[in-house]
Amino acid sequence: MFFSKKLSKFKKISHSFFNRSGGKSSGIYKSLNCGPGSKDKKNKVKQNLEIVRNKINKNARKIFLVNQIHSNKFVFINQHFKIKKKRVIADAIITNQKKLPIAVLTADCVPLLIYDKKKNMIAAIHAGWKGAFKEIIKRVIIFMVKKGCKKNDITVAIGPCIKQKNYIVREDFQRKFIKKNKKNKFFFKKKKNTIYFDLSNFVKSQLKSIKIKNIDTINIDTFDKKNNFFSARRSLRLKHDDYGRNISIIMIN
Repeated sequence: MFFSKKLSKFKKISHSFFNRSGGKSSGIYKSLNCGPGSKDKKNKVKQNLEIVRNKINKNARKIFLVNQIHSNKFVFINQHFKIKKKRVIADAIITNQKKLPIAVLTADCVPLLIYDKKKNMIAAIHAGWKGAFKEIIKRVIIFMVKKGCKKNDITVAIGPCIKQKNYIVREDFQRKFIKKNKKNKFFFKKKKNTIYFDLSNFVKSQLKSIKIKNIDTINIDTFDKKNNFFSARRSLRLKHDDYGRNISIIMIN
């Protein structure tokens, strides 16, 4: 379990970024695989999600997850929202409901956990390069502001993700970003004809561009084996046919 120092100051919420330790899964999913979309045994994933729920708060409701598709879609859960069995298609969740843990799943992408201390509103975002490129972060913050949140009251934790030294991309990928904004050139580094992308700082720059000042970056590389996180890119390199998912979770107590 990894925590944001800035989010930890707020007693009204619980949060955590989990790596792969402390679960029930085996093989390539060892051990805390929280991805219902993986090929892992469904009962193992359920047990793992229950372990996470209990660590956050034994009195918490069932963890709310979405069916992530690398979009800029989000869902807002208020008192009128009816939680159904079928998962909502989205890549971010916003809520003002107590004891409802909301979470995103990642395996190199950026998880973001957000809290507004005055409005007591939280959000969880799954931002891979596609979602970040489509400005999911901006959309979530703008919606929260529409609901009465103030940018100065918002704290954002950028969780563990793949870091630049391990994120190799192609030239067409780089061109796409620079075409959108010439300033994006800053997030690419070329070394021995290989291009590396800084996803974490690209995400951070988007927060800064919309005047979010309270940002905490947890500087852990999910690709690096010693950190014990699931990594889609590392699994691909090892020629595994699937990979587990890390969970990042936040709840209003």
